[in-house]
Amino acid sequence: METSVLTVKTGSSASVVDLTPDVADFVRGKGDGLVNVFVPHATAGVAIIEIGAGSDRDLLMSLDNLLPKDNRWTHEHGSPGHGRDHVMPAFVAPSISIPVEADMMKLGTWQSIVLVDLNIDNPERRVRMSFLTG
Repeated sequence: METSVLTVKTGSSASVVDLTPDVADFVRGKGDGLVNVFVPHATAGVAIIEIGAGSDRDLLMSLDNLLPKDNRWTHEHGSPGHGRDHVMPAFVAPSISIPVEADMMKLGTWQSIVLVDLNIDNPERRVRMSFLTG
């Protein structure tokens, strides 16, 4: 299995960051197999969604509605409402796997791989990409 770690700057606000070009570069030249994208953080996740048509903003709005940034959370350290950031990976998983054929991820036409980060207390994330030849 081959692995590479990517560092992503997410900034000081909730964000959806497109990882698709980085993952495509990682699988290039590897042939057929499976790529896994994993975020080793307790407050971030990865997803496959359409971006560029507003779905990324819709995802953040949906997460805000589902997990409000207020004082209801038992987990209290960090910025106000930070407890919701620790619950978010139950809804946006920390890893995904994508089949690869002939050096190309088999994503649908409008699908992109994104990092989802609501945590404004940690503006830098690591993303681990692993390729299993198949």
